[in-house]
Amino acid sequence: MLPLTLLKAAQGKPMMVELKNGESFNGHLIDCDTFMNITLREVYQTAADSERFWKLKEVYIRGSTIKYLQVQPALLDSVKEEQQKTREAMRNNASGQRGGRGANRGGARGGGRVMPRGNRGRGRG
Repeated sequence: MLPLTLLKAAQGKPMMVELKNGESFNGHLIDCDTFMNITLREVYQTAADSERFWKLKEVYIRGSTIKYLQVQPALLDSVKEEQQKTREAMRNNASGQRGGRGANRGGARGGGRVMPRGNRGRGRG
């Protein structure tokens, strides 16, 4: 399972993010991008020493500072099931098709390229 697929499925759901410096954030995922930069809303931030807490309206976290993300186990199961359904659908659709790249291309024999008559196309000079 790809991390970005999981993050896209987790939008609007609660999650916990721990940073490399030890701080943690609990909130609802609002948005994420391809660099795993995320935006959380209704956030509870915990200091690295676990003695101080802050309640924040919204937080933007740079993806390169994230140590790990924790989502609800039910979300993992639903994403796995969805991916399996998608794979099966792709297999079923692909089984009826013929060939791969280059099928049904060109109309003329010899690659589909027609050379004009005369002296053009026979080299230099």
